[in-house]
Amino acid sequence: MSRWLRNYFEDRDSINEHVEASCTNAQLGCSDEEFTKLTRMQSAPHERLTRVLPGRKGKLPVSPVKMLVGRECNYNGRGRFSLSDSCHILSRYLPVHNPSVIDKMKSCVYVSQFSADGSLFIAGFQETGIRIYNVDLGWKIHKDIRARSLRWTITDTSLSPDRRFLVYSSISPVVHIVDVGSSTKESYANVTEIHEELQFSSSGEDYEDNNFGIFSVKFSTDGREIVAASSDDSIYVYDLEGRRLSLRIPAHQSDVNAVCFADESGHIIYSGSDDSLCKVWDRRCFVAKGQAAGVLVGHLEGVTFIDTRGDGRYLISNGKDQAIKLWDIRKMSSNVNYTPKRRYGEWDYRWMEYPEQARNLRHPDDLSLATYKGHSVLRTLIRCYFSPAYSTGQKYIYTGSTDSSVYIYDVLSGAQVAKLDFHDDPVRDCNWHPFYPMIVSSAWDGMLARWEFPGDGSENADPIRRTRRRRRFFY
Repeated sequence: MSRWLRNYFEDRDSINEHVEASCTNAQLGCSDEEFTKLTRMQSAPHERLTRVLPGRKGKLPVSPVKMLVGRECNYNGRGRFSLSDSCHILSRYLPVHNPSVIDKMKSCVYVSQFSADGSLFIAGFQETGIRIYNVDLGWKIHKDIRARSLRWTITDTSLSPDRRFLVYSSISPVVHIVDVGSSTKESYANVTEIHEELQFSSSGEDYEDNNFGIFSVKFSTDGREIVAASSDDSIYVYDLEGRRLSLRIPAHQSDVNAVCFADESGHIIYSGSDDSLCKVWDRRCFVAKGQAAGVLVGHLEGVTFIDTRGDGRYLISNGKDQAIKLWDIRKMSSNVNYTPKRRYGEWDYRWMEYPEQARNLRHPDDLSLATYKGHSVLRTLIRCYFSPAYSTGQKYIYTGSTDSSVYIYDVLSGAQVAKLDFHDDPVRDCNWHPFYPMIVSSAWDGMLARWEFPGDGSENADPIRRTRRRRRFFY
């Protein structure tokens, strides 16, 4: 083991000890026993691997050397590491080193995502469309897509589970679908390749209304449906096989900024809106009841993004109140007609700083399990996610930030574990590779930056600096 790598391991141990100490003093994070137990089951080592000597327990985290000794001595009775053992090791060594530029464009990066297997990476730009990169071939451009009916920006993209099709949305009532698997590398809408229209509105007036937009779009796990969130306060479900809208839900009292399926079944849908509420929708009983299954109250301002843990129970949401919240839908309110009231009605996150006196306020009816603060959610709809289950046991939450950084929080302690500084403008989106220690940050400075552990050993590359640009309107 090289000296620099050994020193890094020692530094990480001291960081983890500091984090645990600071959490105890500050009483941060999640105190829910069931969620804590579930997370530790996915990311903690076998209890016998924590023992220094028979009958004596050691402290967490366990040194990789001790873990290897325990495996070779078969302390856990398996003769190998379990998935939680592997997550315990991998989750300690975060991809926070040696940022390198994958690509640099002249327009802002708004959205990005890895494919489920991590082989492809998709990035949506404000003015130039979408690029798909082949990660396994050294980030070679797999497809360059020039979008159709692009208004202001690409608001969201979603790749089908089989990686065959990509859908993209804009400030328009139409979502377009592209064949990712075709041999056409330069995909110009309806010139070199057909970008089929999926219409989410039957009203011709919506096409002329430049304020109508779809802010979030997601494939179902089986790839047969798409769920979308729109500026007309509604949620839409589109049947791809029937090529028709199968459901429209008047969901909120303001723009719906985020939507997703809760799990593989596709029955449960989560939504987040500018009305500051997250709602849970059960499609199995919506036709009969015509209302949400429940409401999650706790944000003081609008919700910018939501991410599901994938188990049909837990989700996180990013809010304009400068906080991420963790939710358990079993604790949701049945008061589906709840009407939120804004404390600062004149405040606009697009061009104003968040009121200092509001930073420590808490909603009197807060139903969330935990709150995570430190990052900034201004000017645009900043996104947040759970870390990958395979490599970290979803032990962390990470988010972009208006202050040009990526923040990583420990989901249990609530402590800020890392802050990634590299960009010149807001980081609107960021993505953790599903299997490898790698994070890609996507920012308004036009750059896609790759963060890794342990990196290539070279010095950090300085980003190309340029003057920050101010815009009048942001989404």
